[in-house]
Amino acid sequence: MLAFVLPLLGMVFACAMPARAQSMVTYYVTDPLTGVGIYGWDAVSYFTEPKPLQGRGDYEYVWQNVPWHFATAANRDIFKSAPEIYAPQFGGHSATGIARGYVSDSDPAMYAVFKQRLYLFYSAASREAFLLAPDEMAIEAEKRWVDLSKALSIK
Repeated sequence: MLAFVLPLLGMVFACAMPARAQSMVTYYVTDPLTGVGIYGWDAVSYFTEPKPLQGRGDYEYVWQNVPWHFATAANRDIFKSAPEIYAPQFGGHSATGIARGYVSDSDPAMYAVFKQRLYLFYSAASREAFLLAPDEMAIEAEKRWVDLSKALSIK
């Protein structure tokens, strides 16, 4: 009898719980535990250092409701003066994915600075695909980002 009742209870609970279609992907790529932009990496250091630096909580600036960390006070102040230049394109989502029509997170260690803009990627292969035709990929990603970004939650 119990074997007959348990499957029925599962169906009752499934019907009682309304389905929620809500975006789980946020506009900006953040560390899921801390909420810090691009996992705490210093966005300015991608432009000024041979390799990007991990930011510190001592040098934090909140932009677009997202805390961003920086390695130095100077980098924080540079970002404050022009965040649109230093923040990664497409909210830090993989530029190759955006160009291909889908949103994916990225790995801050996989990046390219192209035409004075920071692009992040989810893998080395993704970055290489972008770098084979960066102008075309960037243009296609810009076009697709307009629609793709509408489905993302702000926080």
